[in-house]
Amino acid sequence: MNQTLKTTLVGFAAGLAGAYAFSLFGNTSMWVLPQANNYAVTASYSDFNNNNTSGNPATGTPANGSVPAAMNADFVKASAVSTPCVVYIKTESEQTGNMWDFYFGFGSQKTRGSGSGVIFTADGYIVTNNHVIDNAQDIEVVHQKRSYKAKVVGTDPSTDIAVLKIEGKNLPSIRLSDSKKVNVGEWVLAVGNPFNLNSTVTAGIVSAKGRNLNIVNSQFPIESFIQTDAAINPGNSGGALVNLKGELVGINTAIYSQTGSYAGYGFAVPSDIVGKVVDDLIKHGIVQKAFFGANVTDMNTQLADQLKVTDLSGVAVSYIQRDGAADRAGLQKGDIILKINEATINSRANFDEEISYYNPGDRVKITYRRDNKTSTTDLVFTNNEGTTGRIKRELYEATSLNATLEPVSKVERERYGIEGGVRVHKVGNGLLRRLGIGEDFIITGINRQPIHTPEQVEAALKNASGKVLIEGVSKEGVKGYYSFYF
Repeated sequence: MNQTLKTTLVGFAAGLAGAYAFSLFGNTSMWVLPQANNYAVTASYSDFNNNNTSGNPATGTPANGSVPAAMNADFVKASAVSTPCVVYIKTESEQTGNMWDFYFGFGSQKTRGSGSGVIFTADGYIVTNNHVIDNAQDIEVVHQKRSYKAKVVGTDPSTDIAVLKIEGKNLPSIRLSDSKKVNVGEWVLAVGNPFNLNSTVTAGIVSAKGRNLNIVNSQFPIESFIQTDAAINPGNSGGALVNLKGELVGINTAIYSQTGSYAGYGFAVPSDIVGKVVDDLIKHGIVQKAFFGANVTDMNTQLADQLKVTDLSGVAVSYIQRDGAADRAGLQKGDIILKINEATINSRANFDEEISYYNPGDRVKITYRRDNKTSTTDLVFTNNEGTTGRIKRELYEATSLNATLEPVSKVERERYGIEGGVRVHKVGNGLLRRLGIGEDFIITGINRQPIHTPEQVEAALKNASGKVLIEGVSKEGVKGYYSFYF
C-alpha cells in the first residue's frame, strides 16, 4: 500500500472516530425513543381486574372487576369518534454509508419505518411525532385504505411534533380537549397502529401529569408529558390519546421500557401544547417560541437550605441570560418563581409548559420570592434573537453539499459560548453525510477559519482537497472536531 493511500485511510479513520464520538453523546438507556416503527406507548387497566375486592368509586368500576355497561358505552363511543381521525404513516429514507463505504464504492440503502398520525383539519393537515418522519425522503399517509403522498409543513424537535399535509377534503378531524383540565385517574384511550395493526384502541387512565423525562433531543426541549398506562407499542407514536368523548388529550410519544415494548408507562404531549405548535407551524413554518431568558431548576431540600427557605413550592432561577427577558424584568439568580400570571408553578416541567403557550412580545406578571419576600414584576418574552417580533426560519440550500443549513440564533450562541456558527438543518446524500456529520451539528470553523454564514460553509467544502478540519458543537453542546483527507 503506497504512502498516499495510507495517509488517506488514516484521515478516514480519524474522521470516523470523531463521528462515532459525536454519535455517543446524549444516549439514553431506558426511555424508548427509537426510529419511527419502534416507538410505543402503552396502557391497560388490568389492576382493576385483578385482586380488586373493594371496587373503585372514583371511576365507577365495580368490585368484581367488570366494567359497567355505561362505561362500556363510553369506550365504544370514544373509539367510534376518534378512530376515523387517526392515520397510518409509512416512511422511506435512503441512508448513505460511512466514509469507508463511499471510498470502496458501496451504495446507499433504503430504510422503512411506520407510525401514526392524527387528522388535525378537514383539509388534510396531519399531526404526528417528529421522530416518526425525521430524515424521511418519502412519506405516505394511509387513511381508510386510501393512500396519500404527504409533504412536511414543519417540525418542532423541542416538542417532538411535526405537521404533514395531504391533498384531502372533508376528512374527519379530531376534536381538541383542554389538557389542563385532564385529571389524574381519568380514563383515556390510545388510538394508533402498533406493530402495523391498523386502528388499534387500548384503554387506561392518566397516571400522572407534568412528567419531565429528559428524552427530547433538542436545544430547548419542552417536556411536560401526560403519563398513561394505556397500552402503547411500536407504531403508536404520533397517534391519539383521547378522553371518553373521543377528544384529543395528547399525542402519544414515548414509553419507558427495557425491551422496546409496553411495560406499563406511556407518555403523550399534552393537546394544549400540540395546538399551539401546530398552529404556529401551519401559519409560520416555525414555532414562535417565547424565551424567558433564564434557566430554572426544581426545588428540593438541599436547594431550599441554600436559599434559606422552608417552602419547596415554585422553581429556582439557576441562570440569567445577560440582557434577556428575565434580566430586563429585574429577576436574579436564586429567585423562586411562584406564578406566571395566575398559573401556579410547582415544577420545571410545569414552568416549561406554561411558557410554551406564549409568543415573543407577550407580557406576563411574574410572582417570585427573594429573601423570603414575595414580589411581582412584568416580563416581556423575547424570541431567539432577543427581540419581540415574529421570527422566520432562514434556510439555505447548499446544493453542492446536498444539505440545508441555517444560521445559529443569538440565544444559542450565548448558550454554547460561541461567536458564530451554522447549523446543519437537513442532510441529504452528499458530502456531509459521507463525512458522518449529522443534523443539528453546529459548524463553527473550517480549517481554522471562523464560520458565520451558510455560504461560507458551502464555499469552503464544495471544492475541498487535502486536509480538512471541521470544528463545531454537537446538539448536546459538546465541542469537538472532524478531520479528513481528500
